[in-house]
Amino acid sequence: MYRFLLSRQWVITTLVALLLIPTMIRLGIWQMHRHDERAARNDLVAEALAADPVPVRRLTSPGHTVTTEERYRTVTAKGHFDTDDEVVVRRRTNGNDEIGYHVLTPFVLADGKVLLVNRGWIPSDPASQSAFPEIPAPPRGETTVRGRLMPDETTEASGIKDIEGLPDRQIMLIDSEREAERLDAEVLGGYVVQTAPEPAGGTPQQLGNPGRENAALNLAYAIQWWLFAAGVPIGWIVLVRRESRDRTAAAETDEREPTESEPATV
Repeated sequence: MYRFLLSRQWVITTLVALLLIPTMIRLGIWQMHRHDERAARNDLVAEALAADPVPVRRLTSPGHTVTTEERYRTVTAKGHFDTDDEVVVRRRTNGNDEIGYHVLTPFVLADGKVLLVNRGWIPSDPASQSAFPEIPAPPRGETTVRGRLMPDETTEASGIKDIEGLPDRQIMLIDSEREAERLDAEVLGGYVVQTAPEPAGGTPQQLGNPGRENAALNLAYAIQWWLFAAGVPIGWIVLVRRESRDRTAAAETDEREPTESEPATV
């Protein structure tokens, strides 16, 4: 009854089914790993945002690489803004996907070391991408700032290419080591996204809290792949039974049909 399974067509179909099952299982396992990674990152971000503010010097220093556990921690610093050496970070968007700049201002601490502060987003001038934009001034004199500690930006992590030959005082990526060379000063590793004090008039537009990654979507994909893997053998069995029924029905029809040597019954 099932000798047809030895035919070329059915051997190929069976081999394809046997290959699909482990492939789909592995894809489901990969999606589960992605789910676990995203869930772990969400937990780290939530813990960092909920932690009490600490002085920035407790978490970073010149040459320090901000770790995953330190990222998004709320820090404070006392000093003054140096707008003479302020730069803007190109091709940054706000919540409405409008393209503009991030304003990066050196913040000089009492001991002369520098903390890079991202004061927020401003729109770019469509008529000129090379002219330095007008930037609202920060508070004058000694100020205490608060914000989220962030690691230096890289092309690998951000997907943003570091273009050379940019107009004066414009950069693509926030890199504390490069800024230390430009400023000829000791710059603390990473930078701070300012959350307080709020700017006068609401500009620069301060950056919102990081969003949660959709880990549940990866879980749904994993379950979907495993259901597909379970469906392959079920589908194979359904096809085999259908083929067997069709062949049996065809054989019974052939048996009922009269041969050429036998007259049909009237």
